[in-house]
Amino acid sequence: MNSTISNPYSFSKQNVNQHEWVESMRKSIVEHEDEEVSKIPVSIFTVPNVLLATNPESYIPQQVALGPFHHWRPEVYEMQRYKLAAARRYQKYMNISFDRIVEVMKKNDEARIRACYHKFIDMSGDALIWMMAVDMAFLLEFLVVYSMREQGLTQTKDVTSGAMSHLVDVSGKKLSHMTILRDIVMVENQIPLFLIKTMLKHQHRDDQNKSAGETLKSMLIGVYRELSPFQEQELANVDIEDCDHILDFLFHMTVPNNKELGIYDMNIDMEHEGIEYAGDGDDDQEKTLPDPSNLRKFSNIIWDLLSKSNAGMVRIFKKIIFGKPVALMMKLPWKILSSLPILKLMKGPIENMFENFRGEGGEETKDESGETKTPTIEEITIPSVMELAKAGIIFSPVNGGIFDISFDVERCTLYLPVVELDVNTEVYLRNLVAYEACVAAGPLVVARYTELMNGIIDTEEDAKYLRERGIVVNHLKSDKEVADLWNGMSKCVKLTKVEKMDKVIEDVNKRYGKTWRVKLSKFMRTYVFASWKLLTLLAAMCLLFLTTVQAFCSVYSCARVFHQLPEISGSEGTAE
Repeated sequence: MNSTISNPYSFSKQNVNQHEWVESMRKSIVEHEDEEVSKIPVSIFTVPNVLLATNPESYIPQQVALGPFHHWRPEVYEMQRYKLAAARRYQKYMNISFDRIVEVMKKNDEARIRACYHKFIDMSGDALIWMMAVDMAFLLEFLVVYSMREQGLTQTKDVTSGAMSHLVDVSGKKLSHMTILRDIVMVENQIPLFLIKTMLKHQHRDDQNKSAGETLKSMLIGVYRELSPFQEQELANVDIEDCDHILDFLFHMTVPNNKELGIYDMNIDMEHEGIEYAGDGDDDQEKTLPDPSNLRKFSNIIWDLLSKSNAGMVRIFKKIIFGKPVALMMKLPWKILSSLPILKLMKGPIENMFENFRGEGGEETKDESGETKTPTIEEITIPSVMELAKAGIIFSPVNGGIFDISFDVERCTLYLPVVELDVNTEVYLRNLVAYEACVAAGPLVVARYTELMNGIIDTEEDAKYLRERGIVVNHLKSDKEVADLWNGMSKCVKLTKVEKMDKVIEDVNKRYGKTWRVKLSKFMRTYVFASWKLLTLLAAMCLLFLTTVQAFCSVYSCARVFHQLPEISGSEGTAE
């Protein structure tokens, strides 16, 4: 039997060139003697499947592929002719030939390039370096637009003419320009910056006083201004030498460390270890109330005694408590009662109590098949914008970044950075969150910010309120799209802890918990509805009493009994 057919893992089946494969193995094992290369940390990752499944368009390049991960995809390989045209034009600005720079990079940087990617690059050395060189020429021609913006120039030279003129323009308003801009910030579409700096070193520049690193930084700052949804008054001083690729630079600009913020001595207050949620912080009042656990224990004891007893009256109680007619009768007027102003506040807890009528399984939710459902995402515990506004909390915009989020307890004001939302924002934030999760070098700050925004923006009304307060600058179609953007973001991240934002959440929840609405709701939930078993028993006794009265009146004429009662003195005097 033909081995090619019988063995699905054969070289022939996979169209693998055996000679090139053996040569790559030999070079990786025998000739690889550079210990420094082996210490290079992985910096370019693939997006985890759990994130990719939520919104693939935000992570998979749609128009142009940079680097090896998506190079051969037919959808993006069509851009190859524009890349080659960009490389031909870029040769005019280099002081050495394209062949020579490829030869230098292959000799000095091939092993380092492979070390940057966390997946094995199944390409020959020549193919990898030529691919990188052509992609970098295309990328630099695209980035020069932002360098000229930073310099205040309004017209490009010949770099955006010809084959790329319909893709890229200085104003950045063309659809292809915006698509390429989103593609170059995706996690899987990154190229190591040290390669880009190598090409810039061999480029003729008008300003010979600027180094390749300074030129590249000027380009990337222009990209950051274009993509960042925040409006910082002062940008962080990020060292381009500390950044691995474009997305890493954008991440440092969005979440700068103390050095990049110019802070060299910082005392951290570690008093606040946990987060207190809505309704906490009213300790003085709670000290005067009885321990709710004692009431719960008492009701549980009574309930257990009754549930284990089979006496005649107890059986009647059980039928009344769990009987379907009674349950339906109790639910019929609920829509009318819940419309009353006071009962509106207690609607949720009362509905939870009715759900528990069927047994002890109230803590788990089940689907139609009867299997327990596991929550897919845990949302941060904080009231929505409209709930906070009704509680007297003021929202105020601040021109800054994520670290400028704060809450003034005395003024009862929550300060949030102005966020400008457009078609690029979701891709930008999603890839920052994905990259932050892959690197995991510290607290997941961007993820925590998206969780906070998802927590306070639940509906279109919440988004509209923030827009009217100047916190959200909406370039999308509607306020509903804003709410959907934030609510969709948190479906792909897990909860994390960031000390400063957690303190803000804690303070907001404390202030919200001091309102009379929340106090009443908490009191009813803790001291009334927590003892639903006892309430159910009392309700059953009332129903039994009313049923007995009704049965009595059906046998004996209640009206006749009432007529036999003595009349009041006033009536007797009138009769006389």
